[in-house]
Amino acid sequence: MTFYGLLDLPAWQVALVTLALTHITIVAVTLFLHRTQAHRALELHPIPEHFFRFWLWLTTGMVTRCWVAVHRKHHARCETEEDPHSPQVLGLRKVFWQGAELYGAGAKDPGIVERFGHGTPDDWLERNVYSRFVWQGCGLMLIIDLALFGVYGITAWAVQMLWIPITAAGVINGIGHYWGYRNFDTPDASTNIVPWGMLIGGEELHNNHHAFPSSARLSAQPWEFDIGWLYIRLLSFLGLARVKKLPPQATVVEGKRVVDMDTLRAVLVARMLVIRRYSNEVLRPVTRSEFCGSERHCRRVARRVRKLLVRERLDEQSRQNLEQILASSRRLTVVYQFREQLRQIWERNAVSQEALLNALQDWCQRAEQTGIHALEGFSRNLRGLSLVNAQGSV
Repeated sequence: MTFYGLLDLPAWQVALVTLALTHITIVAVTLFLHRTQAHRALELHPIPEHFFRFWLWLTTGMVTRCWVAVHRKHHARCETEEDPHSPQVLGLRKVFWQGAELYGAGAKDPGIVERFGHGTPDDWLERNVYSRFVWQGCGLMLIIDLALFGVYGITAWAVQMLWIPITAAGVINGIGHYWGYRNFDTPDASTNIVPWGMLIGGEELHNNHHAFPSSARLSAQPWEFDIGWLYIRLLSFLGLARVKKLPPQATVVEGKRVVDMDTLRAVLVARMLVIRRYSNEVLRPVTRSEFCGSERHCRRVARRVRKLLVRERLDEQSRQNLEQILASSRRLTVVYQFREQLRQIWERNAVSQEALLNALQDWCQRAEQTGIHALEGFSRNLRGLSLVNAQGSV
């Protein structure tokens, strides 16, 4: 007689329960490992925090400190040879199918763990159970699945074990740096896979995350949905979580015409918003005016040219194409150079605030003397830029 477990569920119900269990795993990864531990954007009450740690031990066997270290190094060395899992370097096929192995290689490197894994749990449970008996947690999960679902338990357990390697290691680390749309011109290749982050806890909004890594909310546009943020708001309502960081908000103060320290602070903190506005308010209209033949031709050419203008890592062919485009248009060359000069202001980490302020004042003065209407208007608005919420804290 076939044993169907203590719950005695039909196959379709076991499938639904399995999907629900895998979603809990996704929630544990995005809320606990990612937003709380890796980026300190969220603070969890001990009840959900300990539950997530226990659940991840059962369903993934991942050690918190190792996961955090590998992820932090990914941000610190993104799209370089030192990135643990960049599809731009290693290829999409390798990262998608071997993402778990790439993570494992990074997690076993004591140098990575020591340098990037600081600040993670180091209590008795972590030292004597979760870190010491890694595979035993997954083994216990197999026993539980078999007891609850009988012969279907083997399939349920296999799906649980494959869920994170495929969705997180494969889809997010692979496709999330290869294909999709971008709200922000980040220096890496991160993309938003879809605007509705539900299946992978909101992590589908990966470009938004790379633009604002320390934000607890991953959605950035009104039409985007981050289900992880929904869970955070629910836990916050129950007193089980506290949001520490959100994306900075900047506004243009009407009548403000002086570039001061408040302006500089807004440019430095909200630089991803500034560079996006530059792309929309300067690069887009100038590109259209330079290359429009017909409306359809305009949209196609302008989109292709703009992608070249905002990309920081270009292969040889793309670089040659960009040089040809810039050589054909003086106005486009000017706005491209001013974009690069603006970006260089917040990359000058070693200089004083006064030197950065002088550089920004000089940038605005020169921009307003170019005779390019879109650039002049952007510069005048930039003078009035001010932070609504400097740290994004609530």
